[in-house]
Amino acid sequence: MEKANLDWSNLSFAYKDTDYNVRCYHRNGEWGELEVSSSNTINLHMAATALHYGQEAFEGMKAFMGKDGKIRIFRWEENARRLINSAKGIMMEPVPEELFKSAIIKAVQLNEKYVPPYGTGASLYIRPLLIGSGPRVGVKPADEYLFMVFVTPVGPYFKEGFNPVKIQIARDVDRAAPQGTGRYKVGGNYAASLGSGVRAHDEGFAACLYLDAKEKKYIDEAGPANFFGIKENTYVTPKSDSILPSITNKSLQQLAKDMGLKVEQRPVPVEELPTFDEVGACGTAAVISPVKEIQDRDTGDVYNYGDKPGTISTKLYHKLQAIQNGDEEDQHGWVLTI
Repeated sequence: MEKANLDWSNLSFAYKDTDYNVRCYHRNGEWGELEVSSSNTINLHMAATALHYGQEAFEGMKAFMGKDGKIRIFRWEENARRLINSAKGIMMEPVPEELFKSAIIKAVQLNEKYVPPYGTGASLYIRPLLIGSGPRVGVKPADEYLFMVFVTPVGPYFKEGFNPVKIQIARDVDRAAPQGTGRYKVGGNYAASLGSGVRAHDEGFAACLYLDAKEKKYIDEAGPANFFGIKENTYVTPKSDSILPSITNKSLQQLAKDMGLKVEQRPVPVEELPTFDEVGACGTAAVISPVKEIQDRDTGDVYNYGDKPGTISTKLYHKLQAIQNGDEEDQHGWVLTI
């Protein structure tokens, strides 16, 4: 298939139209058939619960073109299960795993010409979306849901790519409340971070580092990604009920174990920041974004980790990418080849 005419090696992490998306409605107690659309808009009732009561959840995934010309999707089952968890968390109709799988495969296949070529550093971002489309005026769950999947070719999430960035601790903002929706991938959590995120960018930082909302003692999330630190041959990442369980982080933990590192998922106090040799933010969009400096906006404290990516972070980054691209054996059965 002839590829789209794009500058693949210089793509940013931004939306670009592709040819098709797929959709499926849940009506009258059951999911319908997958529908293919070439429209980039949806018709939505003005009283839809997604607009008024936040019934919206989504996922972020990537497809990669291998050297062998095959397309690989990374750990789709984990995304399907996380969307189910998010749906249950805010009382939406969960999308069955097989429907999820069929939808993402169809969306990728229909837009194959937008899968970036091997070696360009770009990928095809996959966005499954579930919204309450049924109208409600009272505060209660919808009676109709729309599940859709669209795709778009993307480059690195941070313009720096795999180069260290500066991040800022934002003590005056709570991304998610304890026992709230922080563990679910829902739009409201991201809305809560927009103000502090824009402020951080304006002040010269790539992202915010949020602390726990209850005590402001422990590290929570690093903007749109999970936090991790490396020290004493140990991969350390926060444990909290208000952190989104990152599939990338979960994968990195396994790879760290494979490399002989210890892995600790536990509360990480702010005071521990000076003890790390390497620090990074990880997620589907960024994979790993090494951190060179963390600045506490309120206290003025600054923590430095070097201007180059750390040795272990670099090994983890290249190992994960090699598996996603099909360059190394997929020992854990993470990749779906289509």
